[in-house]
Amino acid sequence: MSSLETADRDEFNHRLLEFLAKSPTPFHCVSTMSKILSEHGFTKLNETDSWTLEDGGRYFLTRNGSSIIAFVKGEESMLEQGIRLVGAHTDSPCLMVKPKPELAKHGYVRVGVEVYGGALLNPWFDRDLSIAGRMVYKTAQGELGQMLVDFADAVAVIPSLAIHLDRQANDTKTINPQTEIAPILFLQADHRITDFRQCLASRFLPGQAVEILDYDLYFYDTQPPAIIGLYQDFIASARLDNLLSCFVGLESLLTATGSQSCLLICNDHEEVGSTSACGAQGPMLANLLERLIPDAELRMQIINRSLLVSTDNAHGIHPNFPAKHDENHGPVLNKGPAIKINVKQRYATNSLTSALFRHMAAEVGVDLQTFVSRNDMPCGSTIGPITSTEVGVPSLDVGVPTFAMHSIRELAGTRDGFALKTVLGHFFRRQGAPVVADAAL
Repeated sequence: MSSLETADRDEFNHRLLEFLAKSPTPFHCVSTMSKILSEHGFTKLNETDSWTLEDGGRYFLTRNGSSIIAFVKGEESMLEQGIRLVGAHTDSPCLMVKPKPELAKHGYVRVGVEVYGGALLNPWFDRDLSIAGRMVYKTAQGELGQMLVDFADAVAVIPSLAIHLDRQANDTKTINPQTEIAPILFLQADHRITDFRQCLASRFLPGQAVEILDYDLYFYDTQPPAIIGLYQDFIASARLDNLLSCFVGLESLLTATGSQSCLLICNDHEEVGSTSACGAQGPMLANLLERLIPDAELRMQIINRSLLVSTDNAHGIHPNFPAKHDENHGPVLNKGPAIKINVKQRYATNSLTSALFRHMAAEVGVDLQTFVSRNDMPCGSTIGPITSTEVGVPSLDVGVPTFAMHSIRELAGTRDGFALKTVLGHFFRRQGAPVVADAAL
């Protein structure tokens, strides 16, 4: 890699770290992406308005404040060129604050939480935790308002039980998610507010006569993202699954020329099944495509000439646990993005879409790897099969290899995200329909 390419990669990783730090929740992720898109000439659309879309125009829309679609309406014919789609998701496994969270016992005030997604719970202990998300309130005049909130400071902790009180902790450590992971906020004292909603009002709307009606609040680790390793080989951060892919997709879309029709969709709720109005199994993407291409027959023709690249992290082969991987399909960090394959359709990849992506990667000199789960282990899934099922677009799944997926702090390589961005940027700019038609058989 030339010194210029290395500098580009380093700048990319610097922007990635900033993006991760600014995005502790799906709401903050979408807000951050919206600001970046606006700065690069994208116009925000409102789903409640009528739209007038211009060829070469750049647009984005959000739903629920936690899902976003950004697209370029290409100047060239969509019927001839298809649409190039990249998908990711904005949510990550975590602990979310319950509606009535106050737990005041034994001299401490704790917060009741609900586990969101398939979180790896052990790493949440002994971390400096903060709280962020969305808050909805009512003013004294009876008006409703909403705002993004972030305590930013470390305001809570889940202390581990001392080894002296749990001699088997290193042998058989299990966690009861109802009784053992409530974060401690503070010590009880007469002058301290214990009602959580009042705490929110005093922190974020001080001196105002408001009632906090509801919220979507997430605990997160305050340790900032970092480049680590003796030779700076790794990125360590919370929420790499899947904000890394959101950022890669965003950076790739910003390189689109306006010639081709390109689309980036980042859905919420992937980690809990995608079944929501703004999830991949909801109608958000289909609604957009109907407005973008009102004629149903033409829309079907274009969709079948299009390609979705679903981007979600892959499991890198763990050097301490190699037996957990298929021996021929264990991606190595910094050796390139991995095409994800599962014959049970947990991933959307097939031989045609895989071959197309391999061909595009070769055109820009990016090496690829392959991930396949062991036959005796369950396989995760992504928005790829769901979106492909809902919309009918040819699809494949690709991801950056990572360690500690679903932990409070995950690990990726410093080269793979930039490599994936290189391929996806080429995908967005490349001439010709991105699929091989069935008629070729």
